[in-house]
Amino acid sequence: MTQNQTWKFRDIDLDFLSHPATGDLVAKTNEDAVKRSLRNLLRFRRGDKPFHPEINSGVYDLMFEPATPMTAIRLQQEITRVIEKYEPRVILDRVGVDLESGGNSLIINIKFTMKNSLRQSALTFSLERLR
Repeated sequence: MTQNQTWKFRDIDLDFLSHPATGDLVAKTNEDAVKRSLRNLLRFRRGDKPFHPEINSGVYDLMFEPATPMTAIRLQQEITRVIEKYEPRVILDRVGVDLESGGNSLIINIKFTMKNSLRQSALTFSLERLR
């Protein structure tokens, strides 16, 4: 690979949408592919990924702990561990976890740099526990 070439990351869109002109499956590329992968990775529970029970984030297990600052720190550590171990396309810059006032939802903020880019990207999403 020469200095001017860069890696292009490409994943199948899990919504299985078809391209209107060609009918082929639409693919997620680069930043969109990595963001989708991070969201999916953090939602895995033990046993969700066939033949790979070791791939799990533990986020759902920690969501049902009392909503304290210590729980937020443990969530932050778990998210960092999972991303660094199972997503080789990113360099993790920062992970933030905010507990909502009612304690029923989490706001997860992830800042990362993709290995094929120098630009920092951000992913923010919410997870809610249902009672």
